[in-house]
Amino acid sequence: MTATANRGRTRLRAIAGALLLSLCGIAAADEGGDAIALAQRTLDRLDAGQYAAVIDSFTSEAKAAIDADGLEQVWIALPAQLGEAQGRGDATLDTRGRFRVVAIPLRYARGALNAIVTLDEYDRVAGLLLQPPAAAPPPPPAMPAGISERAFSVGSGERALPGTLTLPNGAGPFPAVALVHGSGPQDRDETIGPNRPFLDIAHGLAAHGIAVLRYDKRSRARPQDYAQGDFTIDDETTDDAVAALKALRAAPGIDPERVFVFGHSLGAMLAPRIAARVPGTAGAILFAAPSRPLLDVLVEQVSAMAARDGSVSDAEREATTRLESGIARLRAGEEVPAAEAPLGQSTAYWRSIEAVDPVADARALDVPLLVLHGGRDLQVGAADWRGWQQAFPQSPRVRLRDYPALSHLGIAGEGPGSLADYQTAGHVDPRLIADVAEWIRERRP
Repeated sequence: MTATANRGRTRLRAIAGALLLSLCGIAAADEGGDAIALAQRTLDRLDAGQYAAVIDSFTSEAKAAIDADGLEQVWIALPAQLGEAQGRGDATLDTRGRFRVVAIPLRYARGALNAIVTLDEYDRVAGLLLQPPAAAPPPPPAMPAGISERAFSVGSGERALPGTLTLPNGAGPFPAVALVHGSGPQDRDETIGPNRPFLDIAHGLAAHGIAVLRYDKRSRARPQDYAQGDFTIDDETTDDAVAALKALRAAPGIDPERVFVFGHSLGAMLAPRIAARVPGTAGAILFAAPSRPLLDVLVEQVSAMAARDGSVSDAEREATTRLESGIARLRAGEEVPAAEAPLGQSTAYWRSIEAVDPVADARALDVPLLVLHGGRDLQVGAADWRGWQQAFPQSPRVRLRDYPALSHLGIAGEGPGSLADYQTAGHVDPRLIADVAEWIRERRP
């Protein structure tokens, strides 16, 4: 991948964040060409520079998230980043609840992205998202010998989340882990580009005699649960992980005294919080865990990505300044509109994250911890790893393991970490999985 392409992908992610106007609860509902025609008309108006007209077609929630000037800045930046527009691909329609979601491929000389337009039952635009086209993951690998899988629900009733329990062959009872995702609407395999790190971990640990529960994240399986927009980090992640641990401890064939939480990225930051809320949890495994406030990590990520090709554009500098301004206002106690808040999330959401101190939560636990870090991690870097080392320099309760060649996904590579890591097919390093398995086997009541 060229430097230009890398820079284009970095900026596309910033553009996607700026245009995420809908809440987490996207849904969609009728068939036929009307929704597609309305979505195409929205893009036609953007191409014609009719930004105010586009804003007029928004729902009140969408209008609160972005204004015409902000929309114009993002739209006119696309040709500069991706080259001359070269038309649109065939639109597709998804139906979820009362909303209709139209995806329209946009083609440019140096790249492509998808425009996702969400319409409510009154033909108003409830969401507009630009995102790079996702690489289709390869077919899942064949089930390794010596393990099996069965369906497993987290929770009950219509709000239950679908999941998979991977089991070693035999009668058990087996030690077990519940996997907790990173940020975003993740599926049970934590599919990112062509990679499925949670599937790798589940199959790998089961081959070592350890059962693994993985499940679809609520923002993926039931986005309608966030339709009101006032959710917190506990609503998004913690509460479901707590329910998963409790269900796993009660499952046939599982040793309830040897059930662990295994968090990745955001899930790792929350793992001590989750373990503390389930009495009897045997321990916590933190992989790629921030040790600092997440908003500080976010600023560092954005700044580092903007400068990765050796220069920072005025637009990128302004985006970083806006991000820092929104964070400062949040921390000063202001109610920040979604359009001005980090990543367009609500004040309540960010305040709930600000209340999480992963190091303090880890110190307050009285169960064993295994903290894992990849030296090529582009998102959770050396500063966070030093934070964990300084917090637990010689604790018999906490084991720290560093893997210099591993990325944020636990996949081995060479050279500095880059965005290309997320689109390069690979598998979670077997050494990391073996180390986790050995640590779990050592933890006996």
